[in-house]
Amino acid sequence: MTQFTEEVLVIIQRIPYGSVMSYGRIARLAGNARGARQVVRILHSMTEKYNLPWHRIINSKGKISITDESYAAIQRELLISEGVEVSENGYIDISKYGT
Repeated sequence: MTQFTEEVLVIIQRIPYGSVMSYGRIARLAGNARGARQVVRILHSMTEKYNLPWHRIINSKGKISITDESYAAIQRELLISEGVEVSENGYIDISKYGT
């Protein structure tokens, strides 16, 4: 496992309950400002193994970016259950809920 991957895992695991973080911010904090797509791949392949709070990760515009409607609905409901306000079209106020 690369150092970047290890850093990404730690950062994701530390996103607090009721907060969100963008793929790009995670990549920057892990040391690769251009690694947002790598963060996506890490999430996709390691969420189950490391029990990652995948639902707390959104795009840089503050929007749920999952294209599958059923998974996007699950993400929305999980965020709402943590007290995060999510608009009908999947937007979250990063200035309020971002970490």
